[in-house]
Amino acid sequence: MEKTGKIVTILLWALLIVSAILVVSLVANINDVNDSDPAMLNWINANIVWVYILGITGAGLALVFGFLHTLGNKEAAKGGIISLVFLGAVALVAFLLASPEIPKFIGVDKFIAEGLTGDTIKLVDAGLIATYILFAIAVLTILLGPVIRLIYNK
Repeated sequence: MEKTGKIVTILLWALLIVSAILVVSLVANINDVNDSDPAMLNWINANIVWVYILGITGAGLALVFGFLHTLGNKEAAKGGIISLVFLGAVALVAFLLASPEIPKFIGVDKFIAEGLTGDTIKLVDAGLIATYILFAIAVLTILLGPVIRLIYNK
């Protein structure tokens, strides 16, 4: 195994050991009788912080290595740019179709009093519309993919 592979393996084992210690310590300090036990709450907070550290580090490394791979491969760069333009177009269409009108339902006054605005409604609506567009494209791709493959393979 090359030197980098050994370092990565050692690092992964270290992360696994730290994670196991945190989980075992949390389970050992769980208290069913007193929900506000300070020791238990400290272990819960430590585990949550550890999850945040692992998640942010993993996402950051994925972005950095993805970016480095894109810089070294022109085809990957072309595909990445096409994907970004497509997602930008979906986001733009969803935002243009979104409505800032606050829906009328029982209890809406409570949300308005808590700071619900038309801008927030427009962003939520845009997110829902973007989800619907991407879902429709996924379903069409699943349904039409085999048909297109049959046509091109003939």
